[in-house]
Amino acid sequence: MAVDKHRLKRIAEGSVVDRDEAMELYENAPLYTLMEAAHTRRLSLHPDRKVGWIIDRNVNITNVCFSFCKFCNFCRKGKDEDAYITSIDEYRLKIGRLFELGGDQLLLQGGMHPKLELNYYCDLFSQLKAEFPDLKLHALGPPEVVHLSRMADLSYRNTLLALIEAGLDSLPGAGAEILVDRVRQQVSPGKCTADNWLEVMIEAHRLNLPTSATMMFGHVETAAERIDHLFRIRAVQDQVQKGHFGFLNFVPWPFMDNGTSLKLEGIANMTDARDYIRLIAISRLVLHNIPHIQASWLTVGESVAQICLHAGANDFGSIMIEENVVSSAGANNQLDARGIQQSIKEAGFIPYRRNQRFESFD
Repeated sequence: MAVDKHRLKRIAEGSVVDRDEAMELYENAPLYTLMEAAHTRRLSLHPDRKVGWIIDRNVNITNVCFSFCKFCNFCRKGKDEDAYITSIDEYRLKIGRLFELGGDQLLLQGGMHPKLELNYYCDLFSQLKAEFPDLKLHALGPPEVVHLSRMADLSYRNTLLALIEAGLDSLPGAGAEILVDRVRQQVSPGKCTADNWLEVMIEAHRLNLPTSATMMFGHVETAAERIDHLFRIRAVQDQVQKGHFGFLNFVPWPFMDNGTSLKLEGIANMTDARDYIRLIAISRLVLHNIPHIQASWLTVGESVAQICLHAGANDFGSIMIEENVVSSAGANNQLDARGIQQSIKEAGFIPYRRNQRFESFD
């Protein structure tokens, strides 16, 4: 089916795309045409040509998790010799090093430990904030919130309120994978449903907690299910109260398959650079109500991420001090603060260091 160039021009200029149009564009539009439209839309939202980046540190609270998602090489059982829970002394060392490098945010994630309850996380957050008042906690994700709420027999709202009172500053979009239960049952059956994930985010937005949305794609999902994922996120963002943060950014990355259970089952990463750029571009056109799109240089590499800045993306994310999960499945790209800024400049844009709320850090 031929792409309606006049309709695509109107979409690029701000017209809201519907699902059938998005599917047609995603499957049939020439890549350059799709990139050009997404870039036009990106420049209308962010005409200053600035591209954000951030310094934070990814620390895993624990590697013990009952979920055992088929794309994860990182999780362990509690009885495994290399199972751990990060100690307060280890946090002190890691946070000290983070501050030395100029960062102030801790991305705290990890497994859904069957014995760590809500009080543990609240005590941890409170202690970290007491010892490091300037520290920002970008922590957990909807699957952990669902897990903790069930253990505490609390609503998602009250679970989030307890975490916010303890020091939670923002909620990552972790554990989204593909927000279609057919897919989730195959790749992460131990995690919450797609509806649960979205319900947590709706409550977070009502509480004006800044959040992000993600997608991990390129495994068992169809192209239609990728589009479904985008429209489910967009529908939640449509509900955000005026003046509240909602989803501040969308971060897609490809499935990294090295050594994973999915790879052993014969399911390898089915994406390439062109597919990733196409996903970035359609995301920018569909998610008209989410301000920022991030290119995942960590998983696709610096050069592909630079191209994505001409396909709708306007953020380069973090220098990623200490990333363990996707790295354990084959992502081994590295950039320091100087390198990430140089990469953005080489692509023809202006780097600016931001915080999690996308405010200029300086």
